[in-house]
Amino acid sequence: MRITVLTGGTSSERDVAIASAVQIVAALRSRGHDVAVVDTARGYIPEQDEATLLSGSVGAAPPSLDRLAALERGLLVSGLGDLPVVRRAEVLFLGLHGGWGEDGTIQSLLEVIGVPYTGSGPLGSALAMDKDISKRLFRAAGVDTADWLMAPQSAAAADRALGWPAVVKPSKQGSTVGLSIVERPGDFDTAVAEAARFDDEVMIEAFVPGRELTVGVLDDRALAVGEIVPQHATFDYECKYTPGMSQEIFPADLPDAITRAVQDAALQAHRALKLRGYSRVDFRLTADGGLFCLEANTLPGMTATSLLPQSAAACGIDFAALCGEICRLAVEG
Repeated sequence: MRITVLTGGTSSERDVAIASAVQIVAALRSRGHDVAVVDTARGYIPEQDEATLLSGSVGAAPPSLDRLAALERGLLVSGLGDLPVVRRAEVLFLGLHGGWGEDGTIQSLLEVIGVPYTGSGPLGSALAMDKDISKRLFRAAGVDTADWLMAPQSAAAADRALGWPAVVKPSKQGSTVGLSIVERPGDFDTAVAEAARFDDEVMIEAFVPGRELTVGVLDDRALAVGEIVPQHATFDYECKYTPGMSQEIFPADLPDAITRAVQDAALQAHRALKLRGYSRVDFRLTADGGLFCLEANTLPGMTATSLLPQSAAACGIDFAALCGEICRLAVEG
């Protein structure tokens, strides 16, 4: 099959996207597919130049905003559909995360180009990326999620509605970019300003203490539930992408009833956001058995330390088979 992997881009998760592409490209080629690579910020990457693009690793922090601003955005707006490796592909594998790659923008463009692509469509992608809207849809579907407010809000208003600690984060970002846990009112304004560097909408969310759980969804089937035990207070950017910074247990050591509840809630969340193909849904499980959905990821990471591949592997689906199944779902619609 002729497959073109779209990666890179200009979001704060550019390095994560490229790290995902390294794994995806190798897996697809191991299954005999004809694979090309396109950086959506720079264009087609000839095979002899792939090593330069795909040799990087994910650092402890996302790339700087200055570095991202220096990349060209023109290809995504005009020109992507003119690339032969895009037009002639049988399927486009989206090795993209955050920003235009995951918020429905590129999905809308690919609908016009008319080549099948992996993951959710424009609407589902946009709904999942916007945490305010996704939480409203979770609640409408009967999936519990933590209380929240949208900025602008005063520290006093956040205290009255949510209490401390509170989570302050960009409403449309991933990989915990721009996220802070605010323990006291005096740190609130600084946290809001930091989140606002990455998005024009900022969410203030009640902090839910408990166990961090995650589950993959593939072809409307819930995969294995995993538990993440990070070295930091939250499963932040460094813990997600630095080997050894978190313990990831698949399958999680949970009673069968809790496992089924998490899987059922993941499917409800996936369907509520009109997602397709695959996703990963994250939860907090409190000490008294409360289950709160944190978010759904429409293009979850596919790096060496990523959670969706581990969720699939615990169900007997190795990484290459997972990539192949994702492509099949895209082609079959």
